[in-house]
Amino acid sequence: MSDLVNFTVNDGIAHVKLNRPEKLNALTIETLDQLIATAGELRKDRTLRAVIISGEGDSFCAGLDFATVTKKPLAIPLSLIPLPWRGTNKFQEACWAWRRLPVPVIAAIHGHCFGGGIQLALAADFRMATPDAELSVLEGRWGLIPDMSGVQALSELVGIDTAKRLTMTAARITGKEAHDLGLVTELAADPVAAAEVFARELATKSPDALAAAKRLFNSTWNSSPRATFARERIEQVLLLAGANAKVARAAAFKKVEPAYKPRARR
Repeated sequence: MSDLVNFTVNDGIAHVKLNRPEKLNALTIETLDQLIATAGELRKDRTLRAVIISGEGDSFCAGLDFATVTKKPLAIPLSLIPLPWRGTNKFQEACWAWRRLPVPVIAAIHGHCFGGGIQLALAADFRMATPDAELSVLEGRWGLIPDMSGVQALSELVGIDTAKRLTMTAARITGKEAHDLGLVTELAADPVAAAEVFARELATKSPDALAAAKRLFNSTWNSSPRATFARERIEQVLLLAGANAKVARAAAFKKVEPAYKPRARR
């Protein structure tokens, strides 16, 4: 894989970095392809415990690089075609692939986080940001709407009036303002370090329980109570029958750190 997206895995924690700092990590079609491929490769690793997404240089991601993308006239229309078995096109999947991962994903935001960049960050499970980071649903500046899964993500995090306002005005807000609105989970002077600390905390928990919790919340957030209760029962039965729940119980009784087995499901 080329270097538009780099990743390393250390002790079960993957660090995924957008690596186009000279362009503020603006997204190209090739970057989208590599984000999708990276998520797919990480999904295969059952020893993986968490993922941190960040950007090299001065920014997290300044959004789509229109100048580069439009040099290939067919790139955008072809990338807009959804794949029926997953329900997303290339632009959407580059973000939503991280929701599909069965491990917690943390976005570490600094500098610019615009357009496709904020949609990538919103597709993560958690967001750490510097107080002075700049975030914007910037598509409105170009007479467009967010179409990389951002509408779905916004609907889960803020009220409809706030989502409309951010989308319609393309307003730039600081990391602190985003935190006040509920778009950012935690403020930190060094968001990558904060994400690492949180990822290490999550890694002390059962990987099967974390995966089940992510599936449960993602699939039932807007469901009826009845549907949610049914999904709770299914996930819990699978956990109770699994090896890692037994590991957790044994460790709790002995008051020792659990030594979990690799995650049972992809």
